[in-house]
Amino acid sequence: MILLSQLRRHWILAAAIIIAAAFFTHALWIPLKAELAQYLLARSWQQTLAGNPDANPWPWADTRAIAELEVLKSGQREIILQGSSGRNLAFGPTLVNPTQIEQTRDLILSAHRDTHFRFLEDLETGDLLRLTTAKGVQEYRVGWAEVVNSQEQHLLIDNNQSRLTLVTCYPFDAVIAGGPLRWVITAVAVESS
Repeated sequence: MILLSQLRRHWILAAAIIIAAAFFTHALWIPLKAELAQYLLARSWQQTLAGNPDANPWPWADTRAIAELEVLKSGQREIILQGSSGRNLAFGPTLVNPTQIEQTRDLILSAHRDTHFRFLEDLETGDLLRLTTAKGVQEYRVGWAEVVNSQEQHLLIDNNQSRLTLVTCYPFDAVIAGGPLRWVITAVAVESS
């Protein structure tokens, strides 16, 4: 009877260790996967710049790197992805425009407030942004920031303007994500000299 009781405790302890190891492994896997994805996206972006416009970050990817956004004052860099889906937003900022990035002068980029676009909270009027595409580099100066209710107001694309609009959920520290408010940064193209 004592042997059976000890054996039962050993099995319970073994099961608890296996379950704890599974949770620990899962907890480590998520940040490791995120880091690996960023490395693969950066690599595919370099391949795009080298002349391969169809460079996929991984074989089954339904997106590709189409640009790189840099905040000049902080050095913050983000790889921009084609296709504005929730799946793509998990990996980085996406182009909202329905056209190719080279086919419009008025660009709208979107990303999550608590990851890739967290830095939007710190942008100020006058800050410089640099957008690099396969066709070249364009700098933008932040003109203004505003909170927009997405249920009442929609962003319009106007190809007569050369601007960059960055959009993320608001407020930045909201406990529950997904409300209707958006933080919108509008930057205007800087004319090259």
